[in-house]
Amino acid sequence: VGEDGELDIEAFRAAARTVITAQEILVDNASYPTPAIDRNSHDYRPLGLGYANLGVLLMDRGLPYDSDAGRAYAAAVTALMHGEAYAQSARVSASMGPFAGYENNAEPMLRVIDKHRKHSHMVDSSAVPDGLMQAVHDVWDEAYALGAQHGYRNSQVTVLAPTGTIGFMMDCDTTGIEPDIALVKYKKLVGGGVMKIVNQSVPRVLERQGYEAAEIEEIIRYIDEKEMIEGAPHLKNEHVAIFDCAFPPRDGKRSIHYMGHIKMMAAVQPFLSGAISKTVNMPTDATPDEIGTAYLESWKLGLKAVAVYRDGCKRSQPLSTSKEEA
Repeated sequence: VGEDGELDIEAFRAAARTVITAQEILVDNASYPTPAIDRNSHDYRPLGLGYANLGVLLMDRGLPYDSDAGRAYAAAVTALMHGEAYAQSARVSASMGPFAGYENNAEPMLRVIDKHRKHSHMVDSSAVPDGLMQAVHDVWDEAYALGAQHGYRNSQVTVLAPTGTIGFMMDCDTTGIEPDIALVKYKKLVGGGVMKIVNQSVPRVLERQGYEAAEIEEIIRYIDEKEMIEGAPHLKNEHVAIFDCAFPPRDGKRSIHYMGHIKMMAAVQPFLSGAISKTVNMPTDATPDEIGTAYLESWKLGLKAVAVYRDGCKRSQPLSTSKEEA
């Protein structure tokens, strides 16, 4: 993120290219637990590029995690990462050749790439900066065209891992695709002891929302004392949801509803090769019926995405799969 608060699109794409290339190199330098996994890893060369700190990225932009705007922005960022990874995989394929199983899977794989490409046109562009949205569309056109010409070096390129302790070691306030657990949280350490972790991004977020230095200082003092932002002095009602977390504070009431977690996964899954490791946090008094509803609504969102995709296929302009036209 640049000083202006916007995502540095070119730096983000460069990071995706660098890491996906490094992961590709590692395939031939890694050891695998069983002969079958070893064979499949070399024949299909699946990779797992992902990200951390999405929760803070949204917070920093003043977007509540559980909001249509937050989900649209997250989808765009994920689509950009995923598209650049496949474009780079095609570039590597031009020099090194596609993965061994590509020839038998070329046609269906190009259809999958085209599904990703078409779905990028279904992101709510009103909630995403024009430059980011255009970059998403461009990178998917490029990923498709390069793959049609050269094939892909990797059958899969992305997966969203939890990142956990590694994320905190990278100074991330949130892990993987998760929102913040709490603005002030405690982590039990192996061998005993507890580490207090405070979200370091709150002052910057408040500053971006127009709060004065003295106001920010009072709000931060309140968070240190109460371990929550609910009821903080000077905090405007329209900004409270920006700071909603997965857990309700000890003396507070606000938290992200479990459907907020599910809807976020539904928003970004169309731009991933693999699965999402994510906790759908529910209150301790959640009933079996509510847990059942979480599964059922997840299924319904999947069906809705398929229906929207089919409609979108009719609207978006197709790209040729011929090598000559590509």
